[in-house]
Amino acid sequence: MQQITAQEISIRHAVPYYSQWESADLVPDLLAGKVKAEADPLWQRSGATSEDEYAFWSWRICGMACLRMALDYWNLPSAGLVTLAREFLDAGAYVRRENGLDGLIYVPFAQHAAQRWGIKAQVRTDLTADELPGLLSDGKLVMLSVHPLIRDPEALPPSRGGHLVLAVGCAPGHLQIHNPSGLPGISQRFAEVPWPVLSQSFAQRGVVLER
Repeated sequence: MQQITAQEISIRHAVPYYSQWESADLVPDLLAGKVKAEADPLWQRSGATSEDEYAFWSWRICGMACLRMALDYWNLPSAGLVTLAREFLDAGAYVRRENGLDGLIYVPFAQHAAQRWGIKAQVRTDLTADELPGLLSDGKLVMLSVHPLIRDPEALPPSRGGHLVLAVGCAPGHLQIHNPSGLPGISQRFAEVPWPVLSQSFAQRGVVLER
């Protein structure tokens, strides 16, 4: 019998998609500064108590969006993204500063996710792209640290990391991701990122999630 290598694996997990903004169609205008997050008509769905709270968190909760996708996929209880963010703030996965926020901090995130939902969350700081097909084939989902410009297929990112996306599938030529700050119809759900393009953005760290 011929052995199938990781590079030949094709798989796609039927994971639901969530943008880090409640109105996913507004992402291009939000990123361009044409619309402020406070103007998102669906902001209350996030669990925020005010428009200002939503505006603060919506730019910073890509990790919460990835987690919520995984929780919904596994039929585990979830909540609005800002509600989740407050929970992980209390757990130490975010640290509020006078002028901003530190996080997502992987270790307390993984610890709280394991305690709260009973899922396995393995922090990886040495994660390679070659491992991703095998992890996905084993039923895992992977939060990846990539440059935000991975949303634009034509862009050349100046560095790696800084934004979290969820790996949900792959094929010999590409990885499939759900991108919380992706562009509608282009790079939000099941976005196909060619392996060479991934290498330009991927910081080789993330969190492997398993039910």
